[in-house]
Amino acid sequence: MSPKHHPLISATELSRLLGEVKLFDLRWSLTAPTSGREPYERGHIPGAVFVDLDRDLAGNEGDGRHPLPHIADFVATLGRLGLSPDGTVVVYDDQGGAVAARMWWMLESIGHPGRVRVLDGGLQEWGGHGFPIDTGSVTPEPAAYPEVAGYTGVVRHDDLERRFLADLRSPERYRGETEPIDPKAGHIPGAVNYPLSINLHGGRFRASRDLAETYRDFPDDGVVSCGSGVNACHGALALVIAGRPMPDVYIGSFSDWSRRDLPVSIGPKP
Repeated sequence: MSPKHHPLISATELSRLLGEVKLFDLRWSLTAPTSGREPYERGHIPGAVFVDLDRDLAGNEGDGRHPLPHIADFVATLGRLGLSPDGTVVVYDDQGGAVAARMWWMLESIGHPGRVRVLDGGLQEWGGHGFPIDTGSVTPEPAAYPEVAGYTGVVRHDDLERRFLADLRSPERYRGETEPIDPKAGHIPGAVNYPLSINLHGGRFRASRDLAETYRDFPDDGVVSCGSGVNACHGALALVIAGRPMPDVYIGSFSDWSRRDLPVSIGPKP
């Protein structure tokens, strides 16, 4: 699985394409997961459809807090969101792509034929340019999205042996100093901390050459993880920006690992 184009789009470029792309707003918060629609209705990029991470991009059963939805359910969701196979997609959030990257990765994972891009800098970058903001909500016209075989690039906890594993969580959570939601604190033994924040500068992704240097020790067969398989996709996006192959994603991530009562490590070392 490898994107066919550069995965980022600037606010200026997007401003010239309004009405020509399928635009999705993925605002969400770990501490208030149901609160994303309210700020969306207060103000969003014109034409953007709200996508709920928990309802639209996660299933009700599976590994971890945000398991992938059944593939048939995801295809039905794409149709409900008005997306067809040839549609060009732009996704954004207000967290530097930390949530939007999940939809980017899921579409790449199923082999979406159209272009899938993340708005670099998100809603803040759009607003900083003074581009227009709409209120209310957009109801998409349903489309027909055909059946797909399934997701690619997904690994489970028992696929991790002898695989390089990157953990995108904050250093404090990685070290086990705090754990706001999962049953154990710490990290998967052997996982190396690549906190999501190192991918960004001023809310935008760092330059390709800088990300390539950051991930120089990440092997081409490495795996990215996080707390529940959402921020891990941000690591996958950063690697692609750096010119590296799309990595596998441990969707269950630490939320799955810790719920299985498997060993965890505490402290700064893998």
